Amino acid sequence: MTHPVVCLRKGAAFKDIARTMRRWKVSALPVVDGDHRVVGIVSEADLLPKEMLRDAPELSARSRGRPGIAKAEATAAEDLMTAPAVTVRPGVTVARAARIMAHHKLKRLPVVDDEGVLQGIVSRTDVLKVFLREDAEIADEVSREVVGRLFGGTVEPIRVEVRDGVVTLSGRVRDTSLVPVVTRLVRSVEGVVDVDCALSGPPRDLGLEPVLPDEAETEAVDDPRTAV
Repeated sequence: MTHPVVCLRKGAAFKDIARTMRRWKVSALPVVDGDHRVVGIVSEADLLPKEMLRDAPELSARSRGRPGIAKAEATAAEDLMTAPAVTVRPGVTVARAARIMAHHKLKRLPVVDDEGVLQGIVSRTDVLKVFLREDAEIADEVSREVVGRLFGGTVEPIRVEVRDGVVTLSGRVRDTSLVPVVTRLVRSVEGVVDVDCALSGPPRDLGLEPVLPDEAETEAVDDPRTAV
């Protein structure tokens, strides 16, 4: 996340909001109360209705009460903001933050503590940074934190290869029911683009296979004419 964060008080004026966005080159700003708790967020989309009303002033009287018109007439952050704001805790994973952004169609997420106090902000750029991790770093984490913990005793060493963020797993494991689990865990490692899991079960032990009599011998035993 990014810290410290540029934020707004509830009473921030419209023009001050626009100037702040331009100065810091951001498209949205969290709004906080007197205790620095996040109460909402103002985005460029919240400011645009003002321009719409300027070009069509007759909308104000005709559409009084509609959300878009109410924001067009607003002059302070507390009336412009979208509330409650969608926020995350500091310990949230990058993958979880990305899912929240995608679901709510957001570009930024305020990060708050258990009391709702602003700690930082996560942007789409922050989320995408994880895909800049080196392949060797990803391979080391997958081998140590996933494969090493999940498959303590394997039939043979599991091979972990990473190329351009795509993880390939190969080798044999004793319990094939864990294969979907390891795939899911590897996919959750930061920086992983995809997983190609080629793990298989242990080789068949031919020494334990039943030995069937030769077909010809079976026919001879079953033929009553050959009985003594």
